[in-house]
Amino acid sequence: MSIRPEDRYFYPIDWRELSAEIRFRRAGGACEGCRRPHGRMVYHLGDGRWWDAEIGAWRDGRGKSLAGLPTLDDLTGGLRTTRVVLATAHRDHDTANNADANLSAFCQRCHVNHDRPEHQRRRWRTLFRRRALGDLFRGIYSP
Repeated sequence: MSIRPEDRYFYPIDWRELSAEIRFRRAGGACEGCRRPHGRMVYHLGDGRWWDAEIGAWRDGRGKSLAGLPTLDDLTGGLRTTRVVLATAHRDHDTANNADANLSAFCQRCHVNHDRPEHQRRRWRTLFRRRALGDLFRGIYSP
């Protein structure tokens, strides 16, 4: 994921090199959440299950091999393809904490799932502030 221009100053100057080190050296070019390989098109069912062509098996959303195969309905109704792109994520959402243990290489799906609680918290805070400003300066808040 690219960094928004207004957030660039929160990251260290060597972020590209640090990110590449985490994604390709430490993680070996695969997501640390589900093991999807960087840069490849993968078939998936939209619920986390995906086809790993290297081992010839289906994996779940955590990278474990599935015990049972997806049903025919799953395959005919929901089979999709996605190009996997790895990004480096901060586990604690603090961009100043660039310790090796705080950084993870995640694909798009795992990164969004990891960030979901933080995004919900920020969204609530933004709406709360807007409502408070409306109450202070514009009278009754109108959505």
